[in-house]
Amino acid sequence: MSKPDRDIEKIYATEEVVAKLRRLADALESGKSFRIQIAGERFRVPVRAEFSIEHERGDGEEEVEFQLRWTLDDEVDDDAGPVV
Repeated sequence: MSKPDRDIEKIYATEEVVAKLRRLADALESGKSFRIQIAGERFRVPVRAEFSIEHERGDGEEEVEFQLRWTLDDEVDDDAGPVV
């Protein structure tokens, strides 16, 4: 059963971001998949996810975006890893 499309941006307190990034870094470093909760929805990020960093500048603003991307398929990772 597929989930509905979703495109949200959630603002978190600095302490929450620090905790999520620290746990994310640990999961990436250990080479394991992990689970994360964003705006009330929990999901799994597989080991095969690609990580990119984007920088944008324009209209008097700058933005840095950390992004993990993967395809949805039937592949299953054995280790669901920690929740971040």
